[in-house]
Amino acid sequence: MDIEEYVRRRLRKNIPEDVIIEEGVKLVMEFKEIDKLLAREFVEAVLKEVKTVESYKKLADPKLKYLLDYRRSGVSMGEIGGGSRGEGDFFLHQLIGKIVESTGQRAVVDSRDQDDGGVVEAEGRYIVATVDGTHSRLSEFPFLAGFHVTRACLRDVYVMGGEPVALLSDIHLADDGDVSKILDFTAGICTVSESIGVPLVGGSTLRVGGDMVLGERMVSSVGAIGVIKEGRPTARKRAQVGDVILMTRGSGGGTIATTAIYHGMFSVVYETLNIDFLKACKSIFESDLLKYIHVMTDVTNGGLRGDAYEISKYAKVSLEFYMDKVLDVINPKVLEMLKKLNIDPLGVSIDSLLIIAPEEYVDEIRKKTGAKIVGEVKEGEGSYIVDRDRRIPLKPRFRESPYTPVKKVVDKMKPDKEEFELMKKRIEEACREAIKKKDFVKGLLLR
Repeated sequence: MDIEEYVRRRLRKNIPEDVIIEEGVKLVMEFKEIDKLLAREFVEAVLKEVKTVESYKKLADPKLKYLLDYRRSGVSMGEIGGGSRGEGDFFLHQLIGKIVESTGQRAVVDSRDQDDGGVVEAEGRYIVATVDGTHSRLSEFPFLAGFHVTRACLRDVYVMGGEPVALLSDIHLADDGDVSKILDFTAGICTVSESIGVPLVGGSTLRVGGDMVLGERMVSSVGAIGVIKEGRPTARKRAQVGDVILMTRGSGGGTIATTAIYHGMFSVVYETLNIDFLKACKSIFESDLLKYIHVMTDVTNGGLRGDAYEISKYAKVSLEFYMDKVLDVINPKVLEMLKKLNIDPLGVSIDSLLIIAPEEYVDEIRKKTGAKIVGEVKEGEGSYIVDRDRRIPLKPRFRESPYTPVKKVVDKMKPDKEEFELMKKRIEEACREAIKKKDFVKGLLLR
């Protein structure tokens, strides 16, 4: 519960202050074991702060007001599907890339490439940097959250062709969260860290919203740094016509663990507790096969639908997959769960290692990683899944396949095509305004 947001929303609706205070006291006492007098004092203090902050809108100095304000698009994260690894989320990331592009003089791979990580060149070597956010529905399961997010960011380093050398963590815990969550989260990180031999070297620990967010919600992330010792990054845009597509066994990570937990199929969580993906990547490095591989990625961004879309778009090729082959590389227990719950296995993160390489190196890659052939790269554009005699376009949906009961309901709230296009225009305008502000403040710094 964000008590600051509650007060701000009530003020905007012109609710009398005494009503805001009385309602706020009840909310605070739902979370805090404090007496009513102290709860009232707390809400009154929040009300005073919000009124003070909102007064910036009446500033006489237009430049200062411009600096403090931001262009509102009128589109929320939930409405556009932000963070949901689908069409709306991909669009949002493209706009982030537009803001980032002016910083990219030294970048070899950055946000514009929509790849798994960024790469810069420093003193003749390529440095890979990645960061992944913890699955939001694992807030009550901090060990699993730490374990899976660490695997995710290490995967992102490996698939860019880098060898991980360090990990960083960032955890924000709401005001009423038990501090043991921080410890359990860190233990999850270190389980992977010690198993793969990459140290956790630093991080940050804060509260969500300071004193303002009541409850026990945990939001966190883990970052990783890697070094490419030889060759160039294995960016997605390197896929070539005639290449073969392979995938390793996918047993899922945070998404599959969440699916299992929120459907009461708890035993499937065991299937996700492995470092097979990381071992496969290490095997590629140790056998000197990396230089022959054009693309490596983890099947996570909205499932195969999302990753195939991004590879095809940025490499300007067509990817063709065989349905039976793709299903064959999904862990049988995980696949059984997805089928039972009617969840599209092509639209959900299964955490398989996807490799694209020339045909002459396929046998050696299969031998070292256990990967299986699932498709090929062809001329054209777009991606396709071949199911018996049907060749079906493989497109990302507005959101990834809904994999919890709540997500199945939220999936029904997606906008129609016309509304979605209007949302995009409004967000694009907000992006242009953000770039203008960046340039304005940069001018102040460099004058």
